[in-house]
Amino acid sequence: MTLGPLMLDIEGCELGPEDRELIAHPAVGGVILFTRNYDCPEQLTALVRDIHAVREPRVLVAVDQEGGRVQRFRDGFTRLPPLACLGKLYDSDRKRALNLAQTAGWLMAAEMRAVGVDISFAPVLDLDYGVSTIIGDRALHSRPEAVAALAHTYQRGMQNAGMAATGKHFPGHGAVAADSHLDLPVDERRYEDIAQWDLVPFERMVHYGLAAVMMAHVLYPEVDRQPAGFSEFWIRAVLRDTLGFQGLVFSDDLSMQGAACVGDHVERAHAALGAGCDMVLVCNDRENAIRVAQAYEDYANPVLMTRLMRLHGRHAPDMAELTASPRWQQAVAAVRGCEENPELELDLD
Repeated sequence: MTLGPLMLDIEGCELGPEDRELIAHPAVGGVILFTRNYDCPEQLTALVRDIHAVREPRVLVAVDQEGGRVQRFRDGFTRLPPLACLGKLYDSDRKRALNLAQTAGWLMAAEMRAVGVDISFAPVLDLDYGVSTIIGDRALHSRPEAVAALAHTYQRGMQNAGMAATGKHFPGHGAVAADSHLDLPVDERRYEDIAQWDLVPFERMVHYGLAAVMMAHVLYPEVDRQPAGFSEFWIRAVLRDTLGFQGLVFSDDLSMQGAACVGDHVERAHAALGAGCDMVLVCNDRENAIRVAQAYEDYANPVLMTRLMRLHGRHAPDMAELTASPRWQQAVAAVRGCEENPELELDLD
């Protein structure tokens, strides 16, 4: 059995019969976890183990564990600062910021791998233009070269912990005020302007071996008539051909309002996969997740399997062993200092 192009969510803190049936469906290739799926590290470890045991090859288990506002698992895990903390430090102490980015990437990934999670959708490669509330302090910096440098060392830390990195949201979500969860953001800039700024971190991260990219639900009408996640131009011509990206392309959640202009969920999945996405997400909508699964029951893409295999997490110590290690203890102290040490002037209010 091969893995399919659909990533979906589950209902609670343990697998129910319908969850198991869906995960076993040939169209499914991944499961994304949310806060409602978490009670404690021991429960989460058991849940991920059960998900992986449903089928072989095992599905990919993912989460958004960026830090700051976007951290699904909190109690029992290190409170991670928003990535903007690293960018603020970068302006005053570049070397220290790069070292801390690597430490933060390692710590986040090590804790996720300790409970069996394969990937966290990180790091954010969007630029902070000061206009997007949904991106905001999730962005590393406003300058593309700073984002690229920090993301590179952050990725290195993740890889050292046994986790591949996913850059998001291609080709850049930071220059629009609208939230794609609630609306379709429209970025009126020309391609040349986007290429000069927003594409730079993605281009450099591709060069550094980035394993996956998540698309943006943003429309760039001066470039293409379709939002980026449904655009052959952005995925095939720019990401694949111009930047040379060979990894896996995720859609953003097809249940978001930014995807609604394409049609119903099956039409959205068809448009995203047809444009060049490898895997589509359908979250918090079980009925439509089932419809997409049924529509792609016979889907076959050998390249998807090859790209997915790069994203499965590598062996890692369990949580008790990890938290007993001096490296973990030093990393926790370092990232806490990033947000708490007043000498770093990291007040984000």
